Amino acid sequence: MPSGIRWAVCVAASLALAGCASNDLMVKRQTETEAKVEHLIQSDKRAEQRMNELSGQVQSQEDQAKAVSAQLTQLQDTIRELRTAQDELKARISLQAAPKIEVINQEAASKGKDYGPPSDYVQAFGLYSANSFPAAIEAFEAFLKNNPKSSYAANAVYWIGECHYSLSALPKARDAFQKVVDDYPKSAKAPDALLKLGYTLAAMGEKDKATAAYERLIKAYPGSPVAAKARERLTAH
Repeated sequence: MPSGIRWAVCVAASLALAGCASNDLMVKRQTETEAKVEHLIQSDKRAEQRMNELSGQVQSQEDQAKAVSAQLTQLQDTIRELRTAQDELKARISLQAAPKIEVINQEAASKGKDYGPPSDYVQAFGLYSANSFPAAIEAFEAFLKNNPKSSYAANAVYWIGECHYSLSALPKARDAFQKVVDDYPKSAKAPDALLKLGYTLAAMGEKDKATAAYERLIKAYPGSPVAAKARERLTAH
């Protein structure tokens, strides 16, 4: 073969081989690119799925928060209703307090005469019945100041003691009950005052004085209803 032809054939063969190599490289790169694209697509799908899951969780939490808020609102409404009912009950107790007040002059009452308690005493007792103890103390003290010789004076002093006892003002309660015992020994409240004096002294840690009060009650008023309670206290000690 002439040298010129041989050279041309070699050049053509080289070009053909170069073309084949180039095509193989392009195919390889295209395959790699397609693989990367597919990977990105799958990653995007997973990210979207995760985002949907998180969105669902957020929605669930929002629903739970709304449910809790609704329950809280309902609870607040219930509390308001209970407080309203409590206020109404206190008002009823206050209105019904007068019939519970002791009638001092039983003989006059049996004859139909109007010897009921004074209005300012009734008002003070109503405050006590409504658990408005500080206001009741002021009202009873005002009643005693204006009516020092009233047949309800002993009762007023006794209820002052009860108010202080309910407020845990034990020394003041003790003094009030002692005053009933000392100043109004013949009143209907004297036995009750002795019993509550014992309770108060016991609460103050003065056990011996409390025992003395119970014994004095049993001795001075053996037939009174509260004497049995005094005996129970002595037995318990």
